[in-house]
Amino acid sequence: MRSFVSTLTTAALSLVATAAFAAAPAAPSAPLSGSIGFVGSKVTGSHIGDFKEWSGSVTLAGGKAEGGKLEFTIKTASVVCDVASRNDWTPKLEEHLKGADFFDVAKFPTATFASTEIKAGGEGGSHTVKGNLTIHGVTKLVTFPATITVKGKDVSGKSEFSINRKDFGIAYAGKADDLIRDGVVLKIDVKATAK
Repeated sequence: MRSFVSTLTTAALSLVATAAFAAAPAAPSAPLSGSIGFVGSKVTGSHIGDFKEWSGSVTLAGGKAEGGKLEFTIKTASVVCDVASRNDWTPKLEEHLKGADFFDVAKFPTATFASTEIKAGGEGGSHTVKGNLTIHGVTKLVTFPATITVKGKDVSGKSEFSINRKDFGIAYAGKADDLIRDGVVLKIDVKATAK
């Protein structure tokens, strides 16, 4: 009888603990602001690109970045180039980037990132971020260093890392005498105030 009562008690406690865990509110996410852009280069030079329309969020875990989550969605048609050095060719470059040779914004209007892991430490930053990056309809798992700072409720993060554009199906070679390099540097500089 005691064994039966003990079993019932253990089962009841397990149910209570499970219900309490399920009822516990998830950590709130905080909207991001800042900038997300890239640097693309070719034989004769490079171009700095920025996305003017994007949204994202960060979620802390117990007030810390490690164990938290980072997500963002970019509207690819919002790309602008060389803001500090625009010339007559810049609008043509932007239209080319929006076309089928590059972002193909009509077919792939967004690019996204969703972290699967954020951990402290790593080479080149205070943290290492891993997650799924989707560009041009192709999703790849990427890992990159980031410098993340948490001060009270204020969170900031910066990262610069390279991806191979061909991994995402962007294979336009460029002109024969001015070939485009495969590596593109992504630049992320974001901040948020946690709730």
